[in-house]
Amino acid sequence: MKKSNFAHGLIYATGIVAFLLASRPNTFFAEEEPAPPQVSLSQRLNHYNLEDGSVALSGYDPVSYFNGGPRKGKKALNLRHQGVNYYFATEANRKLFEADPEKYEPAYGGWCAWAMSKGSKYEVAPENYKIVGGRNLLFYKGWTGDTLEKWNKSSAESGEDSLIQTADSNWVKTVAK
Repeated sequence: MKKSNFAHGLIYATGIVAFLLASRPNTFFAEEEPAPPQVSLSQRLNHYNLEDGSVALSGYDPVSYFNGGPRKGKKALNLRHQGVNYYFATEANRKLFEADPEKYEPAYGGWCAWAMSKGSKYEVAPENYKIVGGRNLLFYKGWTGDTLEKWNKSSAESGEDSLIQTADSNWVKTVAK
């Protein structure tokens, strides 16, 4: 008799736990993309990788990275967003950016993602990039090597999320200076 009551009680308790878990939003497995750190206008101008004091991405179209690969923008098709000038290859790309600039702005103010993961700002080669979690990560490529290759190797060893978390944290510290 006692075994039967115990078994029924266990089944009842399991049912309650299952109900409670099912009625909650699934936050454990949710894969929300982390929002990029927000920065003020003065921080943008002081810490972003800008050509001539205001042009981002060395004049490359920020939207083009997400639809086929980086393309040089045209000075005539520009848009100023929070103090930073962006050039676009097409009017359609300019409109896409205008509708959702945070989606298309480069991570870490346009500085090298690998360098930011190490706590420093370093120039980039605008054609050397990787889209991760909907964010445009830029990398250096020059006489000292290719930091995208280093990023990919380290990602394979320790996970890309870890690199991004470290770079995000370092970016917040950088713009706070």
